[in-house]
Amino acid sequence: MKHVWILNHYAQEPGGAGGTRHFHLAEYLKVHGWQATIIAASVDHGTGLQRLNNDEQFRHETLRGVPFLWLRTPQYVGNGGGRISNMLAYTRQVLKKASTQALPRPDLIIGSSVHPFAAWAGARLARRHNVPFVFEVRDLWPQTLIDMGRLKESSPMTWGLRLLERWLYRQAARTIVLLPHAHEYIVPLGIPREKVVWIPNGVDLSLFPNPAAPAPSEDFTLMYFGAHGQANGLDNVLNAMNELQRQGGNEHIKLRLIGDGPLKPQLQQQAAALALRNVSFEPPVPKSQIPVLAAQADAFVFNLIDAPVLRYGISSNKLFDFLAAARPIIFSCDASNNPVQDAKAGITVKPGDPKALAEAVKQMASLSALDREQMGRFGRLYVEQNHSFDQLAQKLAQTLNTALESSSRNEAPV
Repeated sequence: MKHVWILNHYAQEPGGAGGTRHFHLAEYLKVHGWQATIIAASVDHGTGLQRLNNDEQFRHETLRGVPFLWLRTPQYVGNGGGRISNMLAYTRQVLKKASTQALPRPDLIIGSSVHPFAAWAGARLARRHNVPFVFEVRDLWPQTLIDMGRLKESSPMTWGLRLLERWLYRQAARTIVLLPHAHEYIVPLGIPREKVVWIPNGVDLSLFPNPAAPAPSEDFTLMYFGAHGQANGLDNVLNAMNELQRQGGNEHIKLRLIGDGPLKPQLQQQAAALALRNVSFEPPVPKSQIPVLAAQADAFVFNLIDAPVLRYGISSNKLFDFLAAARPIIFSCDASNNPVQDAKAGITVKPGDPKALAEAVKQMASLSALDREQMGRFGRLYVEQNHSFDQLAQKLAQTLNTALESSSRNEAPV
């Protein structure tokens, strides 16, 4: 059995309220000859929870057969200096020999962004152990930060991050991307197209074994669960609900917003200012409770702001959960890929237009239960065929094997 270390600062244990991509991939990798150990930070990004006791610098755990190594990082709130300190602490901790000395020696190391420092640490560890390095890009930093207005193209930090990302691409035996068209960004940097492999996010279909049709009700429940952040553009959804309330005759349409994020207080203030009677805010729930929650929806809404980075596509965990739950989706997004349209699982509307979104909600609510059920079945079939973790783990194992083979041929970095 070959062993791979996966460095993912924000990795979640099963059942956590966040991304469990690497846990599920690790579960299925064993079938293909790879044992994965996930190396993650001790502080949960979404809740700020510290997983370690005061006297622990790290902890080894095995969860449903998947080994985890939790490394101590400081607690923080928001996206300011505390979060940067947390990132740097993780990077320092993972490079300490004492942190990883009890792990089986790796045959390969994956360094996964969101932030690039974890990937940089992965490349350093791969060099230390003389094994191939695979770079997994979940967000195109710094491009995403520039497109979101958080960084200026001309800033010294942007210049430094661009140097770092190019170095990581060149060091990697293979680069795994989650966005379907990310190669259009990476190849012009001088990286061969065959070294860029698309492995999108997936869904644990065992959590949604037999999605049932919604229970009959006089109300039409539109649901969103996930982050309440800048990229999600939920102010647009609230404005659409205000438009429905203003028109009248739509009292049966209710929106449930479930989750947390930096903009949630602002969104609650907006809903109060608009006196919205058709919107409720609810706290986030563990991953294990999402199927029960999703079964209460008649339809979901997926909304993103219109950002330039969407030209490389999307690979959203919550969108695949929506599809797995066999409910139709209103897709308000202008990404270069559209899984909802591909699956024939809902209605697409341009982003940032609350009146258009309101009309789409009315259209969805006016459909027969049978029509909505058919859309939901199409969505479920789509994720079964394209985004189940057993299929994605097989592709990952093939990528790791190829990276090992290229290393054995002494294939030099770009």
